[in-house]
Amino acid sequence: MNGYSAGIKATLRRQLRERLQNLSNEERSQASAQIRQRLAEQPVWRTAQSILFYAPTDSEPDLWPLALEALIMGRQVVLPRHSPDTDSYVTCLVQEPSRGLQLGRFGILEPAAHCPVFNVKQLDLALVPGIGFTLAGGRLGRGKGYFDRLLAEVPGFKCGVAFDCQVTAEIPLEPHDVRLNCILTPTRWHVCLSRF
Repeated sequence: MNGYSAGIKATLRRQLRERLQNLSNEERSQASAQIRQRLAEQPVWRTAQSILFYAPTDSEPDLWPLALEALIMGRQVVLPRHSPDTDSYVTCLVQEPSRGLQLGRFGILEPAAHCPVFNVKQLDLALVPGIGFTLAGGRLGRGKGYFDRLLAEVPGFKCGVAFDCQVTAEIPLEPHDVRLNCILTPTRWHVCLSRF
């Protein structure tokens, strides 16, 4: 990544994080409920049998109730786990959230060591957090590239999940940045027609 792009991305991250900090807990909770409802209405959600979720931080949309619902319905719920051996994410099956999750390296819940690794190429749907998104399928992550490396292996449908304030006009993208199939917010399900 060149210094110019890195500088723009750093500025964007700061601006978008400020927007997120301006959301109250109540606004986040209501927006998360709207996102869950919008997702539940989509055919891709209804047909997906193996779904990559994420354990939300305080600043991310909370999809966890849908993960619990998916488990009840017999679907495969998968979460990323950091592997220190490869310094990358691996995808793992979570069958019992009450004993299958633990705090990971980044202070985020992730599958415990006993959770089996799940073949990332078998995922039907990946629900992807981020700092910012564009309607063309661009995603701005935290800057470490973990999710991009993981998503590059996912042949299934990749959906960015965000609050409306996280959608921005433009994000400088590098060749390794993975483009998303759609962006989901409280007010929209936007299919990204421009795939670069």
